[in-house]
Amino acid sequence: MIITELICKDGGERLDIFLAANIDGLSRSAAQKLIASGNVTLNGFPARKNHKVLEGEVFTVAQEPPRDPAAVAQEIPLDIVYEDDDLIIVDKPRGMVVHPAPGHPDGTLVNALLSHCGGTLSGIGGVKRPGIVHRIDKDTSGLVIAAKNDAAHIALAGQLASHTLTRQYDAVVCGRVKNSEGTVNAPIGRHPQDRKRQAVTDKNSRSAITHYEVITEFSGYTYVKCRLETGRTHQIRVHMAHIGHPVLGDTVYGRKKPELGMSSQCLHAGKLAFLHPATKQPMEAVAGLPGYFRRVLDILDAKARRE
Repeated sequence: MIITELICKDGGERLDIFLAANIDGLSRSAAQKLIASGNVTLNGFPARKNHKVLEGEVFTVAQEPPRDPAAVAQEIPLDIVYEDDDLIIVDKPRGMVVHPAPGHPDGTLVNALLSHCGGTLSGIGGVKRPGIVHRIDKDTSGLVIAAKNDAAHIALAGQLASHTLTRQYDAVVCGRVKNSEGTVNAPIGRHPQDRKRQAVTDKNSRSAITHYEVITEFSGYTYVKCRLETGRTHQIRVHMAHIGHPVLGDTVYGRKKPELGMSSQCLHAGKLAFLHPATKQPMEAVAGLPGYFRRVLDILDAKARRE
């Protein structure tokens, strides 16, 4: 069984809603079944299905571990930036999902890695996420590290947790960013009305810090580099939208209509810096701007010359 302990920071909502908002992948109907089966306890006793949570209450949730089918190897071309016996770094194209998930059973980076690496990927991520140390969104391009053994996976995950694995992104955002550099320090949690989105919120959230630097200003847009200090879901997209500069093409958190030919976010994971898990030597990986990103900059450059 998977045991999860949840502490309520703000009360007032129904227990099933609270559980669904705080356990990744748990729907309200699944939460209701857990409550009905007695797998959600409060102070050692089964919680009532109509219970409204109170601030400070601590719930213990017992779940059966998911039985995911193993991902299959598929011969899919990979843009390999670096590879050795311990890890592999890939420049993932925009549009590729990192690992199998509902709606994306194959054709993912994991399927391609299984074909390329065979049985050498770390098993810590389970049968659907072998080797995967961190993820980027489907429509974000750029660098992803995969571990080839458990020791490498543990070492790299530790660097992520301690914020010593540096991740830098390139982005074009809407509007002209006033300050040449800045930091967004705002907690991120699940959106209270839309479970598929994240939001800046104090309710059931985790700390999130993004540093940004302006590279080039255009009329109505800005090219920035963002460095993650934490790694929350959709962090850059949420934070830049929060300060009034959503990522170009991000119709989830920004403007609802495509601009400059971009119907998905203009966001690229361009640089990683970390200590090699085996040698402990500093490493840096860089992925140049992909074609779609360069086309956007060319359009903005041409527009600036005409003005």
